[in-house]
Amino acid sequence: MSRTTHKHRSTYRVLSALALPTLTAGAVTACGDKDSAPEHAASSSSSAKPSSSSGAGQSGVSKLHMITNDGHRLAFHVTQGNGHTIVLDSGGGEDSSQWKDLVPKLHAETGATVITYDRAGLGKSDVVPGAWKVESAVSDLKSGLAQLGVTKNVTLVSHSQAGEIASYFAKDNPKMLSGAVLVDANLPPFFTDEEIPRLVAASQPQVDAAKKDPDKPENREIISTAEGFAPAHKAFHKVTWPDAVPATVIVSEKTPLDGSPADAQRWRDAAATFAQDGPNRTLVTAKGSSHEVPKDRPDLVLKKIEDMAATRH
Repeated sequence: MSRTTHKHRSTYRVLSALALPTLTAGAVTACGDKDSAPEHAASSSSSAKPSSSSGAGQSGVSKLHMITNDGHRLAFHVTQGNGHTIVLDSGGGEDSSQWKDLVPKLHAETGATVITYDRAGLGKSDVVPGAWKVESAVSDLKSGLAQLGVTKNVTLVSHSQAGEIASYFAKDNPKMLSGAVLVDANLPPFFTDEEIPRLVAASQPQVDAAKKDPDKPENREIISTAEGFAPAHKAFHKVTWPDAVPATVIVSEKTPLDGSPADAQRWRDAAATFAQDGPNRTLVTAKGSSHEVPKDRPDLVLKKIEDMAATRH
């Protein structure tokens, strides 16, 4: 994704991923932005199906597969390995390049097939008009994995907004997952009837500004995420994680709401509540990290993925 203004990036992350914002005196500000990362080096393929149990191909080489679901095309990047699969799902507004430095390390350390992908409207994937719907995102992920021959033994790694996708995916497909690592992820306990209006109100001025130039990619993301945000997240608050799927919950020390101590504490409390609400869940704090844990603490993220993959396989 191209460089965005502080204001645009902050709003998008509050509404969808809560990735870089702070809430201060009812307004949204950003703690920073970043340059877009280079895309994966990959060769194109439209229909190849690497099995989750097939042997490794060229070591460490990521191959692009364009998958069609519900009339649109999605880019899945596959680094083929052996036996099991690690799927990395990016935070709001991020494409698969968020994981570009982690993929070769994970592949080398675990021997697993490592898959990243671009959600609709991001990276090499097609834009889908209208509101962002978690159900559609879940369908895209499941269909993509199925077309790649991946139907079981998946360790799902989800950052920020992708926590919503993970929650619904795990609820509907628990047998596909052997475990999950939720990296400062959106979790159901956070989205209470008190918190949702705070997020919506704080973001409204930037949503209004985005609507004045709706063709810009970053504005399109803000608008699509804002549509139906409150009812969607009231529903998300009620989603339960299946006890059969172990989860490691990584919460950042600074949280995405670092500018508001009350909201930051609610974020930490939500992670702790989620971890306590079921068996085989572990809470880990990423010391010194902002919400961008994959960038600030890649060592920790790598270790927790490796631990989960080793334990479950």
